[in-house]
Amino acid sequence: MAKNANTQPWTISDIPDQSGRTAVVTGANSGLGLATAKALAGAGAHVVLAIRDPKRGEDAAASMNGSVEVRRLDLADLSSVREFAADWDGDLDLLINNAGVMNIPEGRTKDGFEMQFGTNHLGHFALTNLLLPRITDRVVTLSSAAHKTPGSPRIHFDNLDLTGEYSPMAAYSQSKLANLLFTLELQRRLTEAGSPVRALAAHPGWAATNLQGHDASLLRGLFMRLGNRLIAQDSQAGALPTLYAAVQDLPGGSYVGPDGRLEMRGAPTLVGRSPAASAPVTARRLWTVSEELTGVTFPQPAITARG
Repeated sequence: MAKNANTQPWTISDIPDQSGRTAVVTGANSGLGLATAKALAGAGAHVVLAIRDPKRGEDAAASMNGSVEVRRLDLADLSSVREFAADWDGDLDLLINNAGVMNIPEGRTKDGFEMQFGTNHLGHFALTNLLLPRITDRVVTLSSAAHKTPGSPRIHFDNLDLTGEYSPMAAYSQSKLANLLFTLELQRRLTEAGSPVRALAAHPGWAATNLQGHDASLLRGLFMRLGNRLIAQDSQAGALPTLYAAVQDLPGGSYVGPDGRLEMRGAPTLVGRSPAASAPVTARRLWTVSEELTGVTFPQPAITARG
């Protein structure tokens, strides 16, 4: 998105001063998360790298300038999510739900959920609600253009784990659709509670990261690697929609992606959701199911008090 008609597209250099602000970035040891954390720390924010492997987190932190720290978080283990939130002290300006897995072989989280839905959606759902009383500005959750891939992705409420019908792409698309429905319902609840906190979503387009490196299909993995070389933008460019959603004055519920053809690359701009990702009834149903599965609920009293 251009700054105005006579200037260049929005870039990292346009991030306003983040001094005095604290951000948590999940999965910040590589790829989009690393690029996002570097940019925010470089702009003056104190950035917490929420990472499953602390050693990899420390290596990532050593590559950054600015104020950064590493804390362990395994989104595929709700006890780890609860521990991370319980250890948090003080305000948190910005939570970026970046971590994720993509097109992996069928597997289960520690709590028994299908790995992609459990990690990409349920882990972040629990983390966000547990931290929400501390959050002062916004929550940005990464989705994907995969939420509207051919085949009409949907939430399989009758079989969320896709037991007996597992497909890596179907599971990934379901989890990314869930991310957008989560953002939609979170914003509705924040507004209803009178909270100033905003929920936004972003997607990177096609960004060359190691996310594509664990594909369950050898053929699709080869295609992904070829696409990374010929089509994709790098992780710094792929992080721009996330950063734009994190620092620009946008309405709650906004969805940011690249402005290029098929939203695969380009400068950050507001983009559209699929009809399935815009359905408030489905969003509320998913929220209720997510509360039941995680045992974590929306902290209404704390949010109302902060607002």
